[in-house]
Amino acid sequence: MHIARRTDAVLLLVALVWGSSYLAAKTATVALPVLAVLFARYAISALACGALLVASRRRRHRWTRAEVRAGSLLGVTQAAVLVLETYGVAHTSAANAGLIISLTIVLTPLLDRTGNRRLPWTFFLAAGLCAVAVGLLASGTGLHAPRLGDVLVLAAAVVRAGHVALVGRLTAGRPMDPLHLTTIQTVVGSALFLPPAATRLPDLVHSGAPTWAQLIYLALFCSVFAFLAQTWAVQGTSASRASLLLGTEPIWAAAIGIGVGGERLTPWAVLGAVLMVSGTYWGQTIERTHRTSTAGTGRADGTGPGEDGDVHAGRRPAGRPRAWRRAPRGGRTREGAAQVDRTPRWGPARARPRGRDQTVRTSLP
Repeated sequence: MHIARRTDAVLLLVALVWGSSYLAAKTATVALPVLAVLFARYAISALACGALLVASRRRRHRWTRAEVRAGSLLGVTQAAVLVLETYGVAHTSAANAGLIISLTIVLTPLLDRTGNRRLPWTFFLAAGLCAVAVGLLASGTGLHAPRLGDVLVLAAAVVRAGHVALVGRLTAGRPMDPLHLTTIQTVVGSALFLPPAATRLPDLVHSGAPTWAQLIYLALFCSVFAFLAQTWAVQGTSASRASLLLGTEPIWAAAIGIGVGGERLTPWAVLGAVLMVSGTYWGQTIERTHRTSTAGTGRADGTGPGEDGDVHAGRRPAGRPRAWRRAPRGGRTREGAAQVDRTPRWGPARARPRGRDQTVRTSLP
């Protein structure tokens, strides 16, 4: 298989796996309390990450304090996301949960003020379209008060947007190992969920094979495998293509919820689903185009980010020497060219993380 097709297939598989996680989580919460499900998911993920670290210890650099600090804080915010998301999916349909959580794509640029970029007014139209979609999805059979599950998933989308923005701030310009960050987050999550889930551990231990299969699927496939596969795949494609393919997650969530879970969408909910997918793709396109255009402003010498405003990990901007590094603000580069205030904060030794493309996750899903 051609490398480009293989990369696309992996990214689509990641989106499919993430889309299926909502139905898997909903089914698991029928047999076990939400907190027990979350503890099991985190604990199994932590064990898997630990095994990967042991297997690759000779090829990995040492842990840094920055990784521990960032991973610990992100572990707390990620746990908050999964608490809201899992409680939400337990009280709504998997299709609704997967569609509403995609609001993160348009909410994140509103919270991520890195670079002080002003978003164009068309982006707010796209966000408004998504807000209308949420109302239609929550109304279901008609106009009425939203269901508890939909409200919780909406809250999870807001918290996740803040989590993604925080990832960008904590990792910008700092070399961090993705597996180290993921491992810390899983350990923090396990520690947070162990006390409230302790009384239900006997129920967890005596759960049937189908429940354990769902928990293992959530931990190993929806968390560890999906994250590591995404990390590998995004290095071999453009940010735009990766975002486009990973952005199909809500479509897979709705398709699996309806096709496998036997859920039904009313005509109002179908309209909401169409508006949600359209609004998130529209908003994502506007934000990416705006980010790319502003990234190139004031850098006529071509020292800006690569395709779609990103520098790919391990690659240097075109035309720059291998020894190129960030110069102090107001200083000079190796070639002697004066630097301006918009000097990029990254170089080949400290590649900028890909968290700015909001469908490219940078932490445990």
